[in-house]
Amino acid sequence: MDFDSLIDRKDTYSLKWQKYAGKDILPMWVADTEFKCAQPIIDAIKSRSDHGIFGYHLPSNFAPANQAVQGWLKRQHDWDIDPDWLVWTPGVVPAFNMACKAYCEPGDKVILQTPNYPPLLAAPKINGLERVDVPTLRIDDRWTLDFDAFELAAKDPKCKIFIVCNPMNPVGSVFSQEELDKVASICRENDVLLISDEIHCDLVMDEDAVHLPAGKQSALKDHSVTLMAASKTFNIAGLGTSFAIIPDPQLRAKFNKAGMGIMPWVTILGLVATQTAFTECDEWYGSLLTYLRGNRQYLYEQINKLEGYELLLPQATFLAWIDASGLGVKLPQTYCEEKGVGPSPGADFGNDQFIRINYGCPRYYLEETIKRLSV
Repeated sequence: MDFDSLIDRKDTYSLKWQKYAGKDILPMWVADTEFKCAQPIIDAIKSRSDHGIFGYHLPSNFAPANQAVQGWLKRQHDWDIDPDWLVWTPGVVPAFNMACKAYCEPGDKVILQTPNYPPLLAAPKINGLERVDVPTLRIDDRWTLDFDAFELAAKDPKCKIFIVCNPMNPVGSVFSQEELDKVASICRENDVLLISDEIHCDLVMDEDAVHLPAGKQSALKDHSVTLMAASKTFNIAGLGTSFAIIPDPQLRAKFNKAGMGIMPWVTILGLVATQTAFTECDEWYGSLLTYLRGNRQYLYEQINKLEGYELLLPQATFLAWIDASGLGVKLPQTYCEEKGVGPSPGADFGNDQFIRINYGCPRYYLEETIKRLSV
């Protein structure tokens, strides 16, 4: 659990590090962390690999992984689920694209909060649907959904689903009970199905905030699809394993049908890693949260000391949505890259005057980021 260790990824074809290969630019962008997996996960993968046979494994029959998800959701979120509600998917991005196919017809509309991460913004067009953006507002130094705009959008009968990111990526807010109740009320009143991407739900940094799963809410149990994974929390995104929780059997049948013939089963190694993460890695997970909270505070204090940058303290995720409009430059992304720092471009999320910095890394990289941006 040495989160300060610098692990060389330059020759591993890592997406994050490959982007700036051969350049003196520190990659602080895409949402995977720079931390080595918990040792029990590594050991479990090695043990399964030593078996030497990697044939077909039907995820619904892989009882240890299903039971691990049940146990984790009970312990972390006090949510009792039935294993039948689980649908394993090779990532949350394929899952919300499946939802677009399952619950919409060509020409329908999809409501999205903005800013949001690029694959989610792209999903409606990919599936022949129209995207309706609902902005995020700054209220009392916190980002939240524009509920008036959301309610107006939901009244359009062509709007069939609302895809929300909770905790929000990139702004880092966690829906309060009051906010989630508003979402549920508007969705139910206008027959809009909620698709809740909760991939960052176990990375709540604000110790006064609590993640509230959509499917756990009585008003949303049969009117939502909840998407989760161990991938962000335990840094196993490359294993392509996530799950949807769909209590309503009709919604679940439509979701499964949308993936028939095109959606592969998740891999055996992904199932083993998820099972192990949720059953044997509590100590590592607790240490991770402590370390990330320290990183969050460091970045918050230091970036706000620099002229031209403003960061509202994110409640969750390991991502910082930074307003760089005060720099007075056309493209803050280019400005940062010229100083040797490679954040995620705000333009990809919906606002080119922002940047997103990943603080899921050894403190050294944050210190180096501040040093370079200070010059």
